[in-house]
Amino acid sequence: MGRVHHPRRGSLAFRPKSRAKRIYPVMSTLPKTSDVKIQEFAGYKVGMTHIIMVNNRKGSVTYNQEISVPVTVLECPKLKVVGMRTYSRDAYGLKTIAESWAVDKDSKDISRAGVHNEKAKSKDFRKDIESVSEVRLIVHTKPKDTGVSKKTPEVFEVTVSGKDAEEKLKLAEEKLGKDIDVSEIFKAGDMIDVLSVTKAKGFSGQVKRYGVKLLAKKSEKVKRKPGNLGPFHPHKTSWTVAQAGNLGYNNRTELNKMIVKIGENDVDLKGGWLNYGLVKSSYVMVKGSVPGSSKRLVRFRAPVRPHSCSYDDPQITYVSLESKQGV
Repeated sequence: MGRVHHPRRGSLAFRPKSRAKRIYPVMSTLPKTSDVKIQEFAGYKVGMTHIIMVNNRKGSVTYNQEISVPVTVLECPKLKVVGMRTYSRDAYGLKTIAESWAVDKDSKDISRAGVHNEKAKSKDFRKDIESVSEVRLIVHTKPKDTGVSKKTPEVFEVTVSGKDAEEKLKLAEEKLGKDIDVSEIFKAGDMIDVLSVTKAKGFSGQVKRYGVKLLAKKSEKVKRKPGNLGPFHPHKTSWTVAQAGNLGYNNRTELNKMIVKIGENDVDLKGGWLNYGLVKSSYVMVKGSVPGSSKRLVRFRAPVRPHSCSYDDPQITYVSLESKQGV
């Protein structure tokens, strides 16, 4: 509920508040490294619980003491690599050089996702290797191996990091047609950036959307609106004025979250997770909250702006598996 004693809130850095084009995010930035490797993965948001762990942040007042920490569980089934693609870069952006698929176009998972390979280009990846700037893997998720009640997988590209194009092609060819597990890329104690699409909350007013100050009790007509929309001149409403509109369903990135645990089949709550069910495959336990609703695909990567703080390996002494619905 809005309050009468605070000024307007809401960062202009996120304007315009445009809705996401699809229900899972786009990974447009990765940390630069000379090592040839994969630096990103994806998982379905399960829900939140809390753990008791030893504070592993060096320099903290409670360092080496047990603290209660809220965590988010992401179920991360293996990603299936179904194709690879090379790109060259010019003044107008990226252009596809070559493309190859490990499965035929009649594969059930690929046909469900609506992806076909009729437009696949030459498979001679080393013909123009000096012009290759990026090598990407085409992967799809396996929702049928999770508690998500759907069959259609998400299909997206995963960039192979590194400087040597020959080495990146070699790694991509090794992974083609195989599965990638989250434990091959990340481990407990790693910091990650989390990308997701936030919850959609429909058409909302100015107070809920921006947190503008409520007008006085005896204001004319309504109280839940801005005091005015700007000056007489210029004869237009500025884009900085808080207006009603759609709230949520935006692409958002949260930086530097710690992976406290990577496990499998040992994190089910009593009665199951609310609005999700049971965790059937590998999972990642992330410190803190993650944007989006349960069952939504969350992508995460190595941090682009890592913390300067130093941490010990996480030590968990207790994981709360009590029911969130009174079972």
